[in-house]
Amino acid sequence: MSVKVDLDKLAEALGDFSFAYLVTVGDDYRAHTVAVDPVLASGAFGIGSVGNSTRRNAAAHPAVTLVWPPRDPGGYTLIIDGSAEVTGDGLSIRPTGAVLHRPAVAGAPTASGCGDDCVPLNG
Repeated sequence: MSVKVDLDKLAEALGDFSFAYLVTVGDDYRAHTVAVDPVLASGAFGIGSVGNSTRRNAAAHPAVTLVWPPRDPGGYTLIIDGSAEVTGDGLSIRPTGAVLHRPAVAGAPTASGCGDDCVPLNG
């Protein structure tokens, strides 16, 4: 199921992050993770040149995840699920879901009630 991602909220959130990790899976369903510099344009993330394993994984299993770690301890991690398409030697990823996530502070109420401090970036 696809969840509409609010691209304005997503673009605003991206300003707090520098690089991301792209997580793909192979035919054996083992995770393959690489550092990337995604660029959001026209509703999709463009990712420049990636390796053969990443391209092969994305072609066979287009459900991928991008993870931007927080700049500071205790900050939010930006997690985006998407659908990948191989474009030459890179990828284009259309977001299908996005959330800002961090562990909850004990005893503090959370925005989403998920048990952690989650802020969905849905439209």
